[in-house]
Amino acid sequence: MPVVIPAAVALVVLVADLFLAERRKPLLGWASVAGLAAATASLLPLRAGDRATFCLTGDPAACSYTADHFTLVIQFLVLAGALVTALLSVTAVRDARMPAGEYWFLLLSSAAGAALLPASRDLATLIVALEVASLPAFALVGMRRGDRLSSEAALKFFLSSVTATAVSLFGISLVYAATGSLHLVQVADRLEDVPGQLDTLAMAGVALTLVGFAFKTAAVPFHFWVPDTYVGAPLPVAGYLSVIGKAVGFTGLILVTVIAFPAYSDVWGPALAVLAALTMTLGNAAALRQSADRPGGAVRLLAWSSVGQAGYLLVPIAAAAYSGRDQIGSTVAYALMYGAVNLGAFAVAALVGRTKPLQRIRDYRGLYAERPAAALALAFFLLCLAGLPPGIIGLFAKVAVFGSAVDAGLGWLAVVMAVNVVIALYYYLRWTAVLFRAPEPLPAAGATDAGAAAGAGAGPAAPDAAAGGPAGTPWPVVVAIAVTAAVSVVLSGDPQLVLRFAAGGLFPL
Repeated sequence: MPVVIPAAVALVVLVADLFLAERRKPLLGWASVAGLAAATASLLPLRAGDRATFCLTGDPAACSYTADHFTLVIQFLVLAGALVTALLSVTAVRDARMPAGEYWFLLLSSAAGAALLPASRDLATLIVALEVASLPAFALVGMRRGDRLSSEAALKFFLSSVTATAVSLFGISLVYAATGSLHLVQVADRLEDVPGQLDTLAMAGVALTLVGFAFKTAAVPFHFWVPDTYVGAPLPVAGYLSVIGKAVGFTGLILVTVIAFPAYSDVWGPALAVLAALTMTLGNAAALRQSADRPGGAVRLLAWSSVGQAGYLLVPIAAAAYSGRDQIGSTVAYALMYGAVNLGAFAVAALVGRTKPLQRIRDYRGLYAERPAAALALAFFLLCLAGLPPGIIGLFAKVAVFGSAVDAGLGWLAVVMAVNVVIALYYYLRWTAVLFRAPEPLPAAGATDAGAAAGAGAGPAAPDAAAGGPAGTPWPVVVAIAVTAAVSVVLSGDPQLVLRFAAGGLFPL
């Protein structure tokens, strides 16, 4: 049901779009929000875990769809994140005059694919789920028709993703040639005893299979699409890619490495450790270079920050190669924290972008004087990402990831992570400080920003009358900010709600 509900609602929305008058098109958005809420609620009856279907008659342990605890936690992250994205999109679709039926169909389809992926337990279903999650995302990025940056971002995202997927498919074909199976548990068993003449083939297959999932995680050197895609995409879509897109990539990496390829941990373990170090270092270094006056600078900073955060998320997966699959819980705990606070940051950016569409960092100067609640929420999100009090959940999640590296004997990687955490403090605190500075007197800023934004591809400024409330404060965006802020505060007050996953036991297999 977590997969079927968004897929079914997507089809209903697509057909209903043909018959609804233009003034009733907002109903499609609310139907999509309701569908995602129902899909999230459908996880409750499954919370006991340990269910499977589409199993082989000769080997009941080899199943294509499994609803264990790992699956349910990731499905919750994906569906709840898509629900927040839908709330942000209700106003964005109307104000930017994007085609409502197409937008909601694509978003729901992508969410269905993302929800399918953590339950997939064979390589064919994994790739199908990856593509169902990805293909609609390409179109969502280019949804702002006539916008040069949006079209360029969609094309760059599409070409690089298709190339990575092709490489992964080639790797899967080599793994199948070496093992004769696509089911993850059977692949794991047969890789333990690969004939000598097939060892090189299997090793190449393992390495190539990881490429497509590494691309989705924005790991270096597969990260180059991130900044331009985030800036060119509608802001809710950028937030969706930063959380749900990453969840898809990391889930795929976890499944293929920890379940299917443990026999070749000496191949993927060191590779992922190096990728983690490069990703966090390059992401944080690039975020440091973002100018406060550059159009789109705030979104670019969040984009490069997400690359740096991807490096932290890779650390426990690399550690699992050295000390067992229990380390994976640290990645899951960190992903839950990151999902809540990063979507919250994009929600505040969406609110600010209604009046200051250039999305420069300096446009956030004096936000506390103008919108105190939004400024406090953004400051809290940034402190969580930095790992500073009162963002306790960000601090504890980083400690859990750091501990996984130490426990695995990856002392050098722990040192690299510690250095990067310190580097990241600068740009997070710099943005936080801007929020509380005195506003700049800019009498003609509104007209200038709107005109420049149109030229830069940021889209037209939203009409306040369409917001359905006070100027620039649409209530669905306010709800999205309030929900993500509440979740972040609760997790900081009781971090064990998330950190218990880092203690292991997430995989019953």
